[in-house]
Amino acid sequence: MLHLILSILLFNLTAWFIPKKITRDEMLATSLFALQLEAETDIYLDLKYHLYGYFDYGPDWLALVPIYGIYPAANIIFLNFYPYSGSALKKALFIGLCSLLTSVYEWSAVKAGWFFYSGWMLWYSLLCYCAIFFLLAKFLDLVKWLKANG
Repeated sequence: MLHLILSILLFNLTAWFIPKKITRDEMLATSLFALQLEAETDIYLDLKYHLYGYFDYGPDWLALVPIYGIYPAANIIFLNFYPYSGSALKKALFIGLCSLLTSVYEWSAVKAGWFFYSGWMLWYSLLCYCAIFFLLAKFLDLVKWLKANG
């Protein structure tokens, strides 16, 4: 549990103090999108197919602690460091690096005991994180476009 508490503190302090490249409404919209994406994914992969989970099998109120404690902050950190004006290669490398670091962090959560696999493999996460980070960046593009053209 110490791993989880320290993680929440570290992610949120980092998200709070980093220089912001996105506005508060963009942070809110993308964080809500990230939480919704996480919830929909967990409904199927965790609750229906039992491939992984938080703490114990099935729905668990305690799972809300890492979900709400980490996902919004990680979203804000990723989007504030994303190389918006960089080349497609630079963006792909950044997404790849973030996916690798997130997978290593997930592995540490498994070792700490508050996240578990039961049919899931770490390399599945690496692939999924690439898609998730790409979707987060594209969703922010959509939010910015809607703000400019809405």
